[in-house]
Amino acid sequence: MTPSQRHPWLRPAAIRAHRARRRWHWLRSGADWATTREPDLAERLVHHSSPLLRELEGVPMVLQHNKVTNLRLASARVDGLVLRPGETFSFNRVVGNCTRRKGYVDGLRFVDGEVGAGVGGGICQLANLLHWLVLHSALTVVERSEHSLDLFPDSGRVVPWGVGCTIVYNYVDLVVRNDTAATYQLRVRVGEQHLRGELRSDRMTPVTYRVEAREDRFVDTASGDVRRVNEIWRTTIDRHTGASLGEELVRRNDARVRYVPTRQKN
Repeated sequence: MTPSQRHPWLRPAAIRAHRARRRWHWLRSGADWATTREPDLAERLVHHSSPLLRELEGVPMVLQHNKVTNLRLASARVDGLVLRPGETFSFNRVVGNCTRRKGYVDGLRFVDGEVGAGVGGGICQLANLLHWLVLHSALTVVERSEHSLDLFPDSGRVVPWGVGCTIVYNYVDLVVRNDTAATYQLRVRVGEQHLRGELRSDRMTPVTYRVEAREDRFVDTASGDVRRVNEIWRTTIDRHTGASLGEELVRRNDARVRYVPTRQKN
């Protein structure tokens, strides 16, 4: 537990310090930040959608409806952005600080493992979608943080547990770098029922990717807690033959469960 968690009155000062460090990092990083938007690039490499509303125990639906408002604003900042060779995408730099002045409203947020309302809440769903698209490409994930707790059951989940992102302006970020010779593009939009995204490119890549969870299970601990563990694996597949060209372990996840598991994971 951090000092600001033990003493909540320290939180504002801790946030200011974190933000100052991140601004300094941005200044001295030397990164070539992606800032340009263009019409659709020629090839759609991968697409995905996630439901805007889920029935979550203990979460007022008004927070989820407000989340949709926040997602529309944040998605408009990302949609059409291109990552040229050598460029770096930062979610926080592109979306910016989600304030009331910009039209953001109270949506679902997680702070220190607790569910509550906060301005801009729900934009993590956009970061989750972008991370999922990036995992299906040759782009390099430079920075990504995840929630330390498994807060809700899998009902309505459309990607494996353990591939989501946490976003806190400006110091908890999703950062992706293009180390390839191709140009990539992010397309996102909020539909009637789903958040939809595409990863496009100026050329068709010779491979595709399959991302899956393995060894996903609940574990009882001596302290009485239940933890969820799994491994996220990515398989590279030849686009033309369908042959597997290799696989890699992306991440091992281990988090405390905040609900009563109803079934054993595989």
